[in-house]
Amino acid sequence: MADLAVYAGLFLTAFVAATILPMQSEAALVGLLLLDAQPAWLLVTVASIGNVLGSVVNWLLGRFIERYRDRRWFPVRPAALDRAGAWYRRYGKWSLLLSWLPIIGDPLTVAAGVLREPFPVFLFLVALAKIGRYLVLTIATLGLAG
Repeated sequence: MADLAVYAGLFLTAFVAATILPMQSEAALVGLLLLDAQPAWLLVTVASIGNVLGSVVNWLLGRFIERYRDRRWFPVRPAALDRAGAWYRRYGKWSLLLSWLPIIGDPLTVAAGVLREPFPVFLFLVALAKIGRYLVLTIATLGLAG
């Protein structure tokens, strides 16, 4: 039962970290890797699924509620969305490979929704970026710890 709580907590942390809410999932993953109580591949899988699904929420926000961007409650500041949109227009879908970056990554995924990036392309590129980031982090952590 404790393992389920660990995986659920990691999933939730990774999910929220990928949305526009401020949270870091890397620290949670590294801490769990260092504890060496769960298989690394399963921790990476759970974190990756949560993080990608959080980005899907951002894409949906951009796709369906962009018309409310001037409202006070809109979850992304207009300036951040404008910067991400300009970046996205300039570099296109390939900018989604930077979706793992703090600060710029979340607005990029919202901009992809606003600019109507097809969902399969969005999902593939974001998953590649997010899984790649967790794999590099895991290899670095286990390499330093070992």
